[in-house]
Amino acid sequence: MKTITQEKIIAYVEQNIPKFHQNRIEKLKNLKLKEILRRKNPYLFKVKDITTAGDFIKTILDAYLSSQEESIFGTFLENLSIYICNHVYDGSKSSAEGIDMELEKDNTKYIVSIKSGPNWGNASQIKKMRDNFRKAKRILGTNTASSPNVVAVNGCCYGKENSPDKGDYLKYCGQRFWSFISGNESLYTDIIEPLGYKAKDKNEQFMEEYSKVVNKFSREFLEMFCDTTGAIHWNKVIQFNSGVI
Repeated sequence: MKTITQEKIIAYVEQNIPKFHQNRIEKLKNLKLKEILRRKNPYLFKVKDITTAGDFIKTILDAYLSSQEESIFGTFLENLSIYICNHVYDGSKSSAEGIDMELEKDNTKYIVSIKSGPNWGNASQIKKMRDNFRKAKRILGTNTASSPNVVAVNGCCYGKENSPDKGDYLKYCGQRFWSFISGNESLYTDIIEPLGYKAKDKNEQFMEEYSKVVNKFSREFLEMFCDTTGAIHWNKVIQFNSGVI
């Protein structure tokens, strides 16, 4: 086991976190109103008594962007964890299906599937992960004579799991996960400060583009789904989202 300095972590984050902010802005710029409308539940917005185009747009846009950002940032955290583990345990990105990282310590081979948080999947998705673990274990257990013990880990970048032993795999969340890949109990808090690198400037840029999109989509929505008095024509919204034609 080696160690990784805070300076190295800071350097990695400062070099790579701008990509996250840029991806957010690019995703925002490339959005189309019709695409978002097709993916969101229009009945929900009626129940919430939304009456203005601006409120409607902000509601669906924020919901869409939240899921997009979670995915983009999840990829960043996955890459950060692999970078740290590589320095400490010579961990590496895995080529096995459904496995994100492999590392060895204490004469044990670990295969890791990395997720953002603990509540990441439904029953079928968890079953798929288990299947991927079984396949990878079978292959690695046969081909890795020097380290025949293969342990599967579902690593979650945030959250808690007080019962990590799931029988056929371990589920490490938050502090447990970051400590597992680094040997550093405080790493989960150490990485917070670097993540704020130029965050204020980047988020100001994002909000400039966000305001433009809200105005653009509001105009389009008024033209497509509001009557001459400015009221939302809900039947048109539902027909666009769910109609056969």
